[in-house]
Amino acid sequence: MPLKLYRRGQIWHYRGKVAGRYLRGSCETADKDIAARTAAKIESDQWKCHFDGPQSVLTFSQAALMYRGAGKPVRFLDRIEDYWKDTLVKDIKPGSIRQMAMTMYPKATNATRNRQAIVPCQAVINYAAESELCPFIRVKRFKVEKKIKPPFTLEWVNAFCEHANPYLAALTLFMFSTGARISEALAVRWEHVNLQERTILIPKSKISEQRIVHLPPRVLAAIANLIKVPNRSVFWYRTRSSMRNQWLRTIKRAGIKIMMAHSGRHGFATTALRNRIDPKTAAQLGGWKNIRLFMETYAHAIDDITLNEAIFDTPTAQSESKHSKKPIKIGKS
Repeated sequence: MPLKLYRRGQIWHYRGKVAGRYLRGSCETADKDIAARTAAKIESDQWKCHFDGPQSVLTFSQAALMYRGAGKPVRFLDRIEDYWKDTLVKDIKPGSIRQMAMTMYPKATNATRNRQAIVPCQAVINYAAESELCPFIRVKRFKVEKKIKPPFTLEWVNAFCEHANPYLAALTLFMFSTGARISEALAVRWEHVNLQERTILIPKSKISEQRIVHLPPRVLAAIANLIKVPNRSVFWYRTRSSMRNQWLRTIKRAGIKIMMAHSGRHGFATTALRNRIDPKTAAQLGGWKNIRLFMETYAHAIDDITLNEAIFDTPTAQSESKHSKKPIKIGKS
């Protein structure tokens, strides 16, 4: 039976059964002619979906709406929605997504095109695919030359902390000793801190799950001596941009190489590996989900062509070597 129109106040609504499904909703208009066209379109799409499958009527804007409703990250989604609008998802091919990235970001690097165009667009489509509304899609990324940011070293951290205010010093020690991202560190509130247990709960974010990290003595002392400021994070700053000027001034006073906060995560990984913490444990402690990606990024930290000398070690020597491994050092206790 066709959809029937009825009014609620000034607004027209529709209801009825189409292709075995009971439909009901608002036409979002007080104009009856527009409402009739809206209802006819809904009815037509329902029959098309019934005979040809949901992919025959699913538009990118509808898929994006579902994606947003699920609480997924939407940082770069607005521009992508403006690009595709009501294009049917089935008509969006891998090649056209790459073209979208080049059109939207003509002067950007390949890394930016991947991160801000290809990844979120593919995520929207594949989220709809999980609900069996369309096929999954795989898009080839643009080739990116990996440039690893220089990592913090203990010497750099010591020099920085000597010239930093207490909040910046504690923040730097925390990132260096736990592998926390700057966004994760700035999200830590005092209710996440357990000084008795020497732990901090890093809250769940859009890019990582929550995890509990251990505080070595020097880091514990630095955090315990901070003044609690109402409505502020443990490390006082709200965003990385709000700390940038103070961060750069501290580096200038210390006379050390310019490195930004994310280098603390690199410093944790490289220092852990060089102190013979096994890669799986280092990745777990630092909150990396993918051990393969961790090793691809940080294997250089344990490159040593003399390691083959261990082949001739006796079992006793190997055992002694194993037990003599030292934990990661982050400074004086």
